[in-house]
Amino acid sequence: MAVAALELMGFFFGLFGMLGTLVATLLPYWATSAHVGPNIVTAVVSMKGLWMECVYQSTGAFQCETYNTLLGLTTDLQSARAMMVISSICSVLACAVSTVGMQCTVCMDGSSVKSKVAGAGGSLFLLAGLLALIPVSWKTHEVVQSFYMQNMPAGLKFDIGDCLYVGLASSLLSMLGGGLLSASCCDDSDGSRGTRRRYPYPDRSAPRGQPLATPYHPVTLHSSKNQTLNSTSTHSNTPAAAAYDVTGYV
Repeated sequence: MAVAALELMGFFFGLFGMLGTLVATLLPYWATSAHVGPNIVTAVVSMKGLWMECVYQSTGAFQCETYNTLLGLTTDLQSARAMMVISSICSVLACAVSTVGMQCTVCMDGSSVKSKVAGAGGSLFLLAGLLALIPVSWKTHEVVQSFYMQNMPAGLKFDIGDCLYVGLASSLLSMLGGGLLSASCCDDSDGSRGTRRRYPYPDRSAPRGQPLATPYHPVTLHSSKNQTLNSTSTHSNTPAAAAYDVTGYV
């Protein structure tokens, strides 16, 4: 029961990490314009992401322009794109594999490799979190380093965007969920977890054509019922004339 709860917790952590990774990959809030020094006019806010650059004006206009070229991008931006996309794919695969291998599901019921499948899903979550952590940390270091450069004009300085915070939290959640799921492999090192079943789940490992074995037999209920019937029959076989002998009536 404790292992099933641990797996559920790890799965939900990984699921939240997957959603956060998708949000951080698609939205353009990786770097926002910093209003420092003489650049205190907040009429225009510039934002940079992996796929586009956006400008938000105080009038409410929001304009975005995607990067029209792929080969003209910098190496770090291309690497960040690739790693975030691969991280999202690994997170989706990890959710599917973990659903099959978790103890609370009936997929692969009775198989000895069920716990290993859950551990494989946890490993995919760990890989996805690590792949998302690298570009997020890289971009954060780049933004901070360029912000504190003395020869950088104030109009070209950028702050850390919201997507970097979301990406950092998502990568940590994915790695935490993957660690919890991978710990389920240590529950049964001999592979016997897939062969034992607990109530109320029936044993589906029986051959085709044979009735399924039920793990719960209410023996106590039948025995108590038989005892009640036996005691009732014993009292019913007692002759009624004994009561007349005590009172003296014929």
